[in-house]
Parts: sequence; structure tokens; C-alpha cells
Amino acid sequence: MQVITNWFKRYFSDPQIVFLTLFLLLFFGVVITMGHMLAPVLASIVVAYLLEGIVSQLERNSWPRSLSVILVFILFLLFVALVLLGLLPLLSRQVTEFLQQLPIMISMGQNALMQLPERYPDLIPQDQVDQLIQQIRNEIASFAQQAVSWSLASVVGVITLVVYLILMPLLVFFFLKDKRLIIDWFVMYLPRHRRFAGTVWTDVDKQIANYVRGKFWEIVTVWAVSFIAFRLLGLNYALLLAVMVGLSVIIPYIGAAVVTIPILFIAWFQWGWTTDFAWLAAAYFIIQALDGNVLVPLLFSEVVNLHPVAIIVAILVFGGFWGFWGVFFAIPLATLVQAVLSAWPKNKEESSDSEG
Repeated sequence: MQVITNWFKRYFSDPQIVFLTLFLLLFFGVVITMGHMLAPVLASIVVAYLLEGIVSQLERNSWPRSLSVILVFILFLLFVALVLLGLLPLLSRQVTEFLQQLPIMISMGQNALMQLPERYPDLIPQDQVDQLIQQIRNEIASFAQQAVSWSLASVVGVITLVVYLILMPLLVFFFLKDKRLIIDWFVMYLPRHRRFAGTVWTDVDKQIANYVRGKFWEIVTVWAVSFIAFRLLGLNYALLLAVMVGLSVIIPYIGAAVVTIPILFIAWFQWGWTTDFAWLAAAYFIIQALDGNVLVPLLFSEVVNLHPVAIIVAILVFGGFWGFWGVFFAIPLATLVQAVLSAWPKNKEESSDSEG
């Protein structure tokens, strides 16, 4: 008990540490309890972080900030219109075609599984295949029930989408236009002695900005390269699958593993065990290798390196608390924890030993 008391006296006697601790507890409390309600605001902050880099670059080239914000905001609206009017109709058409073909694909997959015990009776027992097929059927039935519930809630989804399309552009514009005003208002309510919190925030702010911008370009690059490769190889639903590959990079390691299954399954349904299937699989795995070993180090060179175990734990923890946004911000939030630990005052005895 005395050890715990001494530890609290050593570290929490500093008011700056107490303030940072209370601020982090309040921050995570708001995120966990009101994250879904604040989703439009959080999404707008992400977009503002993304666009702030372009605005800052124009300012460095002697452009007035107001003019830079207006120009970048107009380009942002044009990009959103291009996605909504150009990309979404094509994507919706391919989703419809895929759902129409899905029962045939599943039937072919079940037939292929049922033939395995005949070809390899010593390796694959018939009862295990029957159990696997029954499990697949149960999952399909569960998915069908979820699809019905989604269709019943589609009206709410459309209303939510309309609200997002109205609120988010307004929030993005004001976040860019009144950035300094918002920051000054927030700082006005902070204590004067906040050097420790300021050090942590400076590091985290840089990491989040680099992460959001880097992740955007990674998604676009992986999507474009995947679409070109799938289209050249003649894979069905090339746009839909390329979008899935692009979005899979949001979840490191896990996303790539999950999206591999539908890609290889659709390729097998289209070509079977042929050279076309082998070329598609080789191209896909080359894209994944280039993403992990070339693109990620290039885009995220300024982001603090985190161990893969720390990244996976952050995804599981923050994703469980906060859903999609927890997964998206898992690495920045883990970086926040790392920044706090790095800036945390070291034990005087440890520091004296290291100096000696």
C-alpha cells in the first residue's frame, strides 16, 4: 500500500499531470458514451485534417487563408459530387449483380466441398464436410435475416445519409475557416500551466494529421491499382472488389486477410483452378506486398512506429468501444498512449541510474 501511495505522490503531485489525466478521462468518456451522436462532427474533423494540408500549402505560397479555404472547399464539393454521381451508381449496379449471382456461387462452393471426401477420403472425413456445409447454411440464413432487418431500417439509413450530406460540408467549411478561432476558444478554458499536455498534443496532432492524410492516399492508391489490375485480368465485379481492397487498409493486417476470401472465391467461381485464377491471385498478393512494404513506409514515414501486437490490440480495444471510428482511429489513439508514456516523467531513481 505504501508503494502505491508513494507512486501517486511522486507523479500526481504535479498539477500538469493531474490536468492531462483528467482531460484524457473526459475525452475517452465522451468518445465512448456519445461517439455515435458525434459521428458527423468526428467525420468532419477527419476531412478537415485532410484538407488542411492543402490549405496550408497554399498559404505557404502566399495565398490568403480565406481564398485558400474557399478554393479547397469547392474542390472538395466537386470530389463528393463525382463520388455520389459517378462512382456510387456503378458500385450499386455491381452489388446488385453480385447478390443475384451469390446463390449460384454458394451452390458451386458446396458441390466442391462435397467432392473432397471422395477425392481425399483419408484426409477429409465426410462428417466434417457435412458439419461445415450445415454451418455455412446457418450463416447464410442468419445473413438473410440481417438483410431483412437492414431493408426495414433503410429509411432511417437514407435520412441519416441526407443529414450527413448536409451537416458534414458545413462543419468542414467552418472547421477550416475558423480553425484559429475554435482553437483559441478551446485554449481559453485550459489552465495556464499545461506544458506537459502541450508537449503531448503537439506530438499527437502531427501524428493524427499525417495518419489521416496518409491513410486517404493509401486507400485511393490501393483502390486504383487494384481496379486496374482486376479490370485488365477480366475479373467480374472489378470495381466492387477494388473498393473492398481499398477500404480494407483501414484495418491493418485484419482487413487484408478478410477481403482476400471474397476475391479468391469470385475468381475461382469465374475461372476455376486455371492459369487465369493463378494470375489474379499473384497480382492480388503482389499488390498487398507492395502496399505493406513500399506504400505504407512511404506514406507513414513520419508516424510513430508501433509494434504489430500494439496495433492489433488497439484495433480490438478501441473498435470494441467505438465501432468503425475506433478502428479508424486505432493507430492515432495508440500513438496518443505512446506519446503520453514517452512524455511521462521518469522515476528519479531510474534516471539517475541511467545517467550513471
